[in-house]
Amino acid sequence: MARKGPDFATPVRRVLISLLVLVLLSAFLFWRIDGPRAERMRSAFVDRFVPGFDWALAPMTKLSNMVSSYQSYARLYDQNKELRRELQKMSAWKEAAVQLEQENAKLLAQNNVRLDPALTSVSGVVMTDSGSAFRQSVLLNVGLRDGIVDGWATMDGLGLVGRISGVGETTSRVILLTDPSSRIPVLIQPSGQHALLSGDNTPLPYLEFIESPENVRPGDRVTSSGDGGVFPPGLLVGQVALASDGRLRVRMAADYGRLEFLRVLRSHSAEQLADSGLLIPPPIPEFVGPQMPPGFTPPTKRGKARHD
Repeated sequence: MARKGPDFATPVRRVLISLLVLVLLSAFLFWRIDGPRAERMRSAFVDRFVPGFDWALAPMTKLSNMVSSYQSYARLYDQNKELRRELQKMSAWKEAAVQLEQENAKLLAQNNVRLDPALTSVSGVVMTDSGSAFRQSVLLNVGLRDGIVDGWATMDGLGLVGRISGVGETTSRVILLTDPSSRIPVLIQPSGQHALLSGDNTPLPYLEFIESPENVRPGDRVTSSGDGGVFPPGLLVGQVALASDGRLRVRMAADYGRLEFLRVLRSHSAEQLADSGLLIPPPIPEFVGPQMPPGFTPPTKRGKARHD
């Protein structure tokens, strides 16, 4: 078996480690000595050796800058997340504010609408839109307990929307003017033409049976005529519009895209008069002619006086 030589690596390693520790300890103690001479020596050492170690300190500087940049990026990321949460909250508040503003504007419009003083109303909230491809209607949260009667007109803040068609205890159904079963008599101003407004499941119902179509112009005002007692007269419906197919249609004044509040008008049937003489008294018979001089008696009165 071969004999191993002496092991010099271990003692040398120990000696080197001891010398390194001793040098580091001496440098530490030297650096901690507080005195003018030691301070001058430290300054001279730094001036002599530190500038030459810029290349060695460059990686540490880069690493320090990278750590600072990462910390700054982390802070920006956290701030961005917080700002996104705040923006989401602000968007929700903005949406709520816009909805409240729209509701307030519609309620104010209902309060400012000019109607016949004899017409009173009940305001209701649109619960659901039950419209379909063959039926245009909505449900209100007012019914028999609120005194709603079938056939009454409904309006939003500005224009006519439809009529009550079906009343429950707490709800009622409104058939819109755009429904195919809707037919109402209207008056076109300023020409005074009478017509019939018919729904056809489109946002612009059409006009038919116009007395003199040549007198109707786009932009003319359309109101309810009151003929047949379907609706009270004078309710705003919309404006005349000329469609691409050449038919005269009506651009509705009511905002059908955002029906949230509706105003149900209490209308009562007109009193039927059996005798016009009750309202218009017969004229008093008297002499018709030029002014007579004082003291002159008409011939009819002279004959009456002789007879008496």
